[in-house]
Amino acid sequence: ETAAVAEMVLAGKINTEIVSLINQYGGRAVGLNGKDSDLIVAKKTLATVYENGRSQEVDIGFVGDVTKVNPKILYDLIDRDYLPIVAPVGMDENCETYNINADDAACAIARAVGADKLVFLTDVEGLYKDFSDKSSFISRITASDAEALVSSGEIGGGMLPKLNNCTAAVKGGVNRVHILDGRIPHCLLLEIFTDHGI
Repeated sequence: ETAAVAEMVLAGKINTEIVSLINQYGGRAVGLNGKDSDLIVAKKTLATVYENGRSQEVDIGFVGDVTKVNPKILYDLIDRDYLPIVAPVGMDENCETYNINADDAACAIARAVGADKLVFLTDVEGLYKDFSDKSSFISRITASDAEALVSSGEIGGGMLPKLNNCTAAVKGGVNRVHILDGRIPHCLLLEIFTDHGI
């Protein structure tokens, strides 16, 4: 029941709102569910829990990891000048539905289509070595330096999976990945079409 509600909210509410806004401003957006045309194939995520010095895998419900992306439907839409908006929902080989982390879905899709850029919008200024120290802001970082930063244990919270997806995307052939503060008006235009970005 929870998975059905998650799919309803992601695909039926949020996705359609994004599509409507884009179309309202002259775009040609089309909403997709990751289950459409087997776009996102997934498997159940098992979380690792540590207790008494031992680790064990725990079933956390209908949360999934992307195992494969079939981008043909995306190419078909893009070739006809449509902008696909994908809800992060996937399906396994048994037609079981899984909620996918949106950053994981975006990374997997970017890798599958050979994207030149991947942009993550967030509600913070960006990447900090220490979020409580605003002077530790990191404007640019290589994939290997990002991996070292993750390994050091200094990055945590919601930025950790985002940074892991950044490095996975670059290792998967994406040329550049941007983490932008989505609260800044026109942040995407400022980042891509100005000399210094944001």
